[in-house]
Formats: sequence, structure tokens, C-alpha cells
Amino acid sequence: MAGLARSTKVVIVNDKMQRGDRHVLSAPVGRDFDPDFQPQLTPAEMLRLGVFGGKYMTDCRKGFPASWFAKAKLAPRHRDPELDYFGVDASQPLSERRRKG
Repeated sequence: MAGLARSTKVVIVNDKMQRGDRHVLSAPVGRDFDPDFQPQLTPAEMLRLGVFGGKYMTDCRKGFPASWFAKAKLAPRHRDPELDYFGVDASQPLSERRRKG
């Protein structure tokens, strides 16, 4: 859009998976996704279901809306399959994910 100033926000991520990664937010929140991206659940819904044994997004909460975590089933220390909607341990170590590429 020529002539319109668009504010640019840079987010620096420091969590267990990323250190110092910089991401430029170039689209309005919740808009301009790839058309093939059609998730069945929102992050807040996933958190309420206790995904990944209650450890989903627990190391990066500051970067996301507090409302997402309002009714979340979160494990205080280690993942807990009993918190998971399906009652299973769906997590794998990072080494396994890297092994699979």
C-alpha cells in the first residue's frame, strides 16, 4: 500500500528451542496466513485441552496473549499425560525431531 506507513514490530524469541531469533511481524495479528494454513483449533483451545501433557507453550508465555492461558491445563514442572485430552504422552525429545529432519 503505497503512501501508508505500516508499523513494524520485531519479536526476539528466547525459549528452550530458540535463542535470539528475530521475527518481523509484517501482517496484522490473525490475518494474511497462507491459504493452506487451516488449523482446526486455536492456541487457546489447544491449551485448554492440555496438549503435550500440559507443556505446550509454557516456556514462551510472555510472547502471547494472556487470554490464551486463562483456562489452560498446564503442568507445573514436567509434562503430565493425565492433563492431555487423550491421556497420552505425545511428546518426543528434540533429538528425535532432529533425527527425523
